[in-house]
Amino acid sequence: MADLKPLVALGDLTWDVLAKPNTLLLPGGDTTGRVLLMGGGSAANVAVWAARVGYPAGFIGEVGRDRFGEFAVQELAAEGVEPHIIWNGSTPTGVILVLIDAAGQRSMLTSQGADFDLRPEEVPLEVIQQAGHLHVTAWSLFTDPPRQAALKAVQVAREAGLTISFDPASFQMIREIGREEFRRMTRDLSLDFVFPNLDEGQALTGAREPKDVLEILQKLYPEAMILLKLAADGALILDRGRLIELEATRDQPVDATGAGDSFGGAFLGHYLRSQDALAAGQLAVQVAGWVIGRFGARPPMDAEIRQRLERFGYALQK
Repeated sequence: MADLKPLVALGDLTWDVLAKPNTLLLPGGDTTGRVLLMGGGSAANVAVWAARVGYPAGFIGEVGRDRFGEFAVQELAAEGVEPHIIWNGSTPTGVILVLIDAAGQRSMLTSQGADFDLRPEEVPLEVIQQAGHLHVTAWSLFTDPPRQAALKAVQVAREAGLTISFDPASFQMIREIGREEFRRMTRDLSLDFVFPNLDEGQALTGAREPKDVLEILQKLYPEAMILLKLAADGALILDRGRLIELEATRDQPVDATGAGDSFGGAFLGHYLRSQDALAAGQLAVQVAGWVIGRFGARPPMDAEIRQRLERFGYALQK
């Protein structure tokens, strides 16, 4: 990997609190269920999954100078991601409460922690300049800060010749900001890859059918490869006029948390090495299916995921 310039993700590194009740939650009531704590954050998840498929990856972001921040950074480094961390002594590390229903669908309650405090002057520009790819999410654009920091990072990446990927992050936030305002914020980012799910694509375009969403997104981001994530219906990739249709796996849904991030990280980790959108998409679907069948965005690697990765030439350590 010595000749590969790293993928660097900028944005959110948080601590996830995942909760899947066994029965319906009632006001004032009590129930049992499964609760798990682990490192999270969309941008950090993408970096982890790029690293898990063998691509060099780094992360730039801000965390609180607290135990959650320490744990999150340690977990990130243990995954092989190089952390470039700004430590915040006054704002705690962000925490996300993830409520998971019986079908595996998740709803999130996000605290705006230190990851939302990142300022332009804090961004390590040399890290970006020495990278090959920058990944950002809309969580870094919804408020300011960290919007100006993210825009500075994109500007530096563009000037240094990096490719840039973007995840729209939240259909609800797109609706709250407004479609036209969100388009305005992202119009001049010179994106090479856009990774919306169907809800986000619909919020961005006003269209309902996946292929209509794809067509409008291509007009909005004409230089970008559009990767539309369709959950149980797989994914669509529009690559310079070439349409690639990918079927979902048959994994039984347990928890959808981080599935889209794993798709993005695995795709980028393969594509940046191979320039093969079809193979990268097939790998990304396999990884996302495995994640959906487990708890959390970064489940511990097991024999099943190693076997899936080996089909694509990744003989990882046992």
